Amino acid sequence: MVQTAVEIARAVRAGELDPVQVTREALARIEAADGVVGAFRRVRAAEALAEAAEVAARPDLDELPLAGVPVAVKDVTEVTGEYAGWGSAAGSQAASAEDGVIAQRLRAAGAVIVGLTRVPELCIYPMSDDPGGIARNPWEPAFTAGGSSGGSAAAVASGMVPIAHGTDGLGSIRLPAAMCGLVGLKPGRGVVREPAEGWFGMSTHGPLATTTADAALLMSVLGERPDLASIGSPQPQRIALSTQVPVIRAPLPRPLARAVSRAGTLLAAAGHTVTDATPEYGFGTLVALVTRWFAGPAAHADAGFDLTKLQRRTRTHVRAGHLTSRFVSERARTAWLSRAQRFFRDHDVLITPTLATLPPMAQRWHRRSWLANSAPAVRVAGFTGAWNLAGYPALSVPVGRHPTYDLATSVQLVAPPGGEALLLGLAAQLEDVYPWPRSR
Repeated sequence: MVQTAVEIARAVRAGELDPVQVTREALARIEAADGVVGAFRRVRAAEALAEAAEVAARPDLDELPLAGVPVAVKDVTEVTGEYAGWGSAAGSQAASAEDGVIAQRLRAAGAVIVGLTRVPELCIYPMSDDPGGIARNPWEPAFTAGGSSGGSAAAVASGMVPIAHGTDGLGSIRLPAAMCGLVGLKPGRGVVREPAEGWFGMSTHGPLATTTADAALLMSVLGERPDLASIGSPQPQRIALSTQVPVIRAPLPRPLARAVSRAGTLLAAAGHTVTDATPEYGFGTLVALVTRWFAGPAAHADAGFDLTKLQRRTRTHVRAGHLTSRFVSERARTAWLSRAQRFFRDHDVLITPTLATLPPMAQRWHRRSWLANSAPAVRVAGFTGAWNLAGYPALSVPVGRHPTYDLATSVQLVAPPGGEALLLGLAAQLEDVYPWPRSR
């Protein structure tokens, strides 16, 4: 079993582990597994070993929260000497002259960036594949690892690295976390400070990890919030359970519903008050999400991509985004935010399924039409996007296994702004009483 990030960093700080050897072992695991898993777009073998040696020589080694920890970074952020590919051959491939804020924070904490993980083009879909490969679920390789942070999830769930960076605009951390049996946290809006917000403020950075403690540690670094690394035991909370798919009310597979019931039972036994209740999502919330899902990638594509070189599905999506961008407004978001605030006056935490369907299969989705991609994307992500629009923190955590497939059944925990520590504390309680298998 691969050591956790917490264990690695503690041992490196104590002089019990050498960062170079830790990195060498991670690279060996990547070489052995990634031909099947397809997690990485680029493995930085020589660069990572050199960086690990630099970490080992740092005078502040015994103070670094991620000392010597191998980390995978989603292929959407600047890393010195690399280009951010965004899953596309249509963008610039000029190497970055300096790190972006995410790589800066990881390096400052002592992490070693071993590679850039696979994403769908412009991070539009919850399936991560490109002409170079398919990010597969390490537990059930016939299924996708999810998206758009699917490569990061696959890298962690396969044990290649203990933690990975992701981004989440409509569920892109939580969906792959749920599919691969990981802890994935989307922090609230503004928790991870960066020069510009993506997708009209809906997208943010967050961690993927096999344990709650590892997710908390990486979150503390990404958000420059050391306090988040220390997980406390929550006071009794008012927890609402809901298995109603927002707005469209589609049928929910029974194993996904049972995970919510199981989480409620476990947390009630821990002293929390648990009731059934569903927020008033409203049709306007769905319209606001769809318009941003179109318009966000369209604005991104216009800012530096050759539209003629985009994949066929992406060109269709971008054209639709050009048409719908005029309809993006704060009115629907404000109305939804008011309803969400009203719901959380009576409840402290909401628990739903993370996924609304089983994961899509692993295949070359980038060769298929826009409609073929969009239909499974919309179905599987029914529970997640509303909380990006609201800017609320939300976390996915495994609670059980599917009876037919070797897949996790996961739940989404949602709290009002500032609730990241609470969500991590509740996830730790679930992990303590109902632990999950850490990696394949």
